[in-house]
Amino acid sequence: MRYPSRFMSPTPPPDLRPGPRDWQPDSWQRRPALQQPLYPDPLAVDRVVEEMSQLPPLVTSWEVEGLKAQIAEAQRGERFLLQGGDCAETFAECTAPAVTSKLKILLQMSLVLVHGSRKRVIRVGRFAGQYAKPRSADFEERQGTSLPSYRGENVNRAPFTAEDRIPRPELMLRGYERAALTLNFIRSLIDGGFADLHHPEYWDLGFVEHSPHGAEYQQMVEAIGESLRFMETLAGGAAGDLRRVDFFTSHEGLLLPYEQAQTRRVPHRPGWYNLSTHLPWLGLRTGDPAGAHVEYFRGIRNPIGIKVGPSTTPERLRELLQILDPDGEPGRITLVHRFGVDRVAKSLPALIEAVSMSGKPVLWCCDPMHGNTRDTRNGLKTRRFEDILGELEQAFDVHAEMGTYLGGVHFELTGEDVTECVGGARGLGEEDLHRDYRSFVDPRLNYEQALEMAMLIARRMGRQRNGRALVG
Repeated sequence: MRYPSRFMSPTPPPDLRPGPRDWQPDSWQRRPALQQPLYPDPLAVDRVVEEMSQLPPLVTSWEVEGLKAQIAEAQRGERFLLQGGDCAETFAECTAPAVTSKLKILLQMSLVLVHGSRKRVIRVGRFAGQYAKPRSADFEERQGTSLPSYRGENVNRAPFTAEDRIPRPELMLRGYERAALTLNFIRSLIDGGFADLHHPEYWDLGFVEHSPHGAEYQQMVEAIGESLRFMETLAGGAAGDLRRVDFFTSHEGLLLPYEQAQTRRVPHRPGWYNLSTHLPWLGLRTGDPAGAHVEYFRGIRNPIGIKVGPSTTPERLRELLQILDPDGEPGRITLVHRFGVDRVAKSLPALIEAVSMSGKPVLWCCDPMHGNTRDTRNGLKTRRFEDILGELEQAFDVHAEMGTYLGGVHFELTGEDVTECVGGARGLGEEDLHRDYRSFVDPRLNYEQALEMAMLIARRMGRQRNGRALVG
């Protein structure tokens, strides 16, 4: 059975150019809306959206503008973006240990990247709202039974039963609550000194001592500690601004009723802000310039990510940039390219050239995960560490050859010791995946693999930095 919804528009509307007078948070409803749930009761959706619109925002416009300013610096080559987290969050994993482990691995990775690149790192978690996922079909069939596809816990449940797979609008409220709890805990940890560079031992995960790169990481931490103590000796006091770090959140702006409900005007600033997250991104499946998602994204003041890949033509990318960033605002656009190890060298240059011709400032970021998903002989999704690293290496090379700056990386990862991706220093094979495979959707790098990846990126950036110094 297909569920009707008023959030599905059957015909495209007339073309509306970007502008402050022709946009409202619900303007997207006049456009074809892909990847939306087929709700059995559209009026229930309206009630949930109205209730959520009265609840406090999850982030502030000050934080959003602060991130935009940092992304503008990264566009100029002064910072580096690290974005990472779960493929799809679950309500059950909104726990103190799970949140802490994700924060720890991102802090450790950022420390490694700062050490290697000598640049300040923008830390963006792929969490506190990543509760909706695009799917290739509205329905999933198993053994002759057809049920709605699992679209993330903001929409329905993963078990393959009719009761679990019915899209339920009230789950958006549960997602809002879990996001609020996650953000509150992260802010409390950071404000309480959890990210203090004087105490990186706070970030250690239980199995760091078993990592093949554990000794190298500990040497790096000790070197940073010695440098910090030297600086403070010269200054005659503690470096207080190193006791905390900025930390931002992101999720795919997929479920449009949820995004609409948290879109607000704020005092003393023009325009509308999506205050459910700092950095929403636009996915490949919803990047049609005439579609509802692009219509929604063009009206919000947040910095936004745009996923680009093999299906993105230079012409479409230029059109998207003109719609979403007509004024060429610094810090507005982050382009996240995801091609796969076999296609990045061939496909990326044309998009770089198109952006250069547009004159728009963008931050280039590599997502080496999504183009490298493979199925094992047993039907499990996995990714090879070597493919992920290979796409990253090629992306660095292409940008260097074309005179642009690869200023960020985007990973699906976890701070847990899961076995979902193969390869890495420990040499995980397909036979190891069954040991602790947890993801309901896509495979993630585990803690050791993520830290190893950060170290290899840092080495690469260090070589580039030293090479430029020698040439200069």
